[in-house]
Amino acid sequence: MGTFGGALEARQISASGGRLVGEGIGEIEKEDNVLVVRRIHVNLRLKAEEQHRLTAERTHSVFANHCPIYRTLSPAIAITTELAFEPV
Repeated sequence: MGTFGGALEARQISASGGRLVGEGIGEIEKEDNVLVVRRIHVNLRLKAEEQHRLTAERTHSVFANHCPIYRTLSPAIAITTELAFEPV
């Protein structure tokens, strides 16, 4: 969320003050009697002016490749994100 929020801020879209909220959901499977995280899905909700919708959506489509956590975990865990845009 930090990478996405920073990318939004760099584009003059406020992500602070509760405007950007995220919730992650992990899916766990058992492998050789060991619990293993297989998938993570992150739901992001952004409250912003309608004029920022396209920029926010474009930013969302590319930010993961610049996220250290995504780049570290994605070879082993399937990670997806979804952006819900709420106009203010």
